[in-house]
Amino acid sequence: METLKNKTVLVIGGGSGIGLGIGLAFAREGSRVVLAARTAAALEAAKKLPDVGASLLVKTCDATNRTEVGELVAWVEANAGPIDVLVYAAGVNIPKRTFAEIDPAEFDRVLSTNATGAFNSIHAVLPGMRARKAGRIFNVVSLGGVRVLQLAGLPYTASKFAQSAIGTFANLETLPDGISVTNIHPGETETPLVDKRPVPPSAEQRARMLKPEDIAAMVVAVAKLPPRATVPEIVITPRHMPLN
Repeated sequence: METLKNKTVLVIGGGSGIGLGIGLAFAREGSRVVLAARTAAALEAAKKLPDVGASLLVKTCDATNRTEVGELVAWVEANAGPIDVLVYAAGVNIPKRTFAEIDPAEFDRVLSTNATGAFNSIHAVLPGMRARKAGRIFNVVSLGGVRVLQLAGLPYTASKFAQSAIGTFANLETLPDGISVTNIHPGETETPLVDKRPVPPSAEQRARMLKPEDIAAMVVAVAKLPPRATVPEIVITPRHMPLN
């Protein structure tokens, strides 16, 4: 089992939800964790969390802006070292998510964050990982990238299928270079994203959902595997929505 101590981990979309949960889990393993997100207030709140919050490095970045992502990667390498692990966990959804009611501009926004943002981030870290012949990438997708879910909506499922394909292709292409890419497909997870549903879930519904720490535990477990092992994808769901 590999140690994660002193590994440099970049989490894009790390200001809240699954990304923050994964970042905290790596920090507890002794990794140097950089959280990146669009909202400075969320990042500053993360640094005030008990336990490992003070150890986190943070930097604002819009994953849809290719220049900003490149600048982020350069900043991380200068301030925390070569990136050993990338986690792409940025994601958005919208309340009006059917053909009947969607604003096409909102469709473009969801695709840009969920799919193009993943491409931008993976594309930016690969040259350094290839040069070192080592690296792990975790692409946080969704169960909506495995099955078309009406609950998730049109733009979200379309973007997540694209994001999944990006991660799968990256894994196939870079395995000979010593890099491994894992697509993570969570089912319903209690994060701020569920507040964007047309009808936000009740407290009872939220109690049945996965928690960010559930996904984080799986990511850490894969990250500890020896380099000879690759895990192309993981599906993790709450008990009320098994994959069938």
